[in-house]
Amino acid sequence: MSPTATQPAVERTLPFAAEAILARASRENFPVALRLLGRDVRAHLLAIYGFARLVDELGDSAPGDRSALLDRLEEDLDRAFAGKPEHPLLQALAPTVRSLDLPRAPFARLIEANRRDQVQERYATLADLVDYCRLSANPVGELVLHVYGAATPERIAYSDAVCTALQLVEHWQDVGEDFRSGRIYLPEEDLRRFGVREADLASAATSVPLRRLLAFEVGRAQSLLDEGAPLVGSLQGRPRVAVAGYVGGGRAAIAALRHADFDVLAATPRASAALRLRAIGATLWRGR
Repeated sequence: MSPTATQPAVERTLPFAAEAILARASRENFPVALRLLGRDVRAHLLAIYGFARLVDELGDSAPGDRSALLDRLEEDLDRAFAGKPEHPLLQALAPTVRSLDLPRAPFARLIEANRRDQVQERYATLADLVDYCRLSANPVGELVLHVYGAATPERIAYSDAVCTALQLVEHWQDVGEDFRSGRIYLPEEDLRRFGVREADLASAATSVPLRRLLAFEVGRAQSLLDEGAPLVGSLQGRPRVAVAGYVGGGRAAIAALRHADFDVLAATPRASAALRLRAIGATLWRGR
């Protein structure tokens, strides 16, 4: 019998196998942070990571009808909550869902974010973009808090601010890459306000108006990150260190953007390892 014939039906219809998704783990920030945590917590977070990556792959790069694939994935999510999923990544997620009594809503929001990606490539206002981050970024932070046993309403609100800020910073780092893939995350009202044209986004050089716009957007992301940073001080032990890593990493990314004078088109500004360590250490020390 061929390997394909032995695969669950849903894995044959979804074009990304579990092994291909998890092979990326060593190159991404979410799994890297797992090294700070105990074995059981690592297993739970890796299961959540696998689901989140599968959703993104289906929404970003799957061949064929991506909306239909996302519908199939949500059907398997329902099966995971019922204890009988088909895809291996959902099979890995089901014990985590059961043992931690995780809510379904954050997983569903991740799927909905990718559905939105199929029909929306521009955002009129920052509020519209923040609403997208509510679907695409914030659920992961909420689920992580549930894994830590720390998902109080206050902490979830802090986490939402941190996660939205981190996604905004990533968008501002990747303006050129996003434009080449057909997406503009810079709010249309801000593009008009700063006199930035689409031709500026397509250029090899970052124009003065675009730099000014990015300085403005990065400042707003900085304020949002600082708003959520007290989450660090509300935690203890390894979870505190892990969350400080995210907050400090975001601050380092902002510092790298400023150091590059917001020149995001010639190259993507990235923080050095030393800068990240200093920012994480300072965040951990202050507890915010």
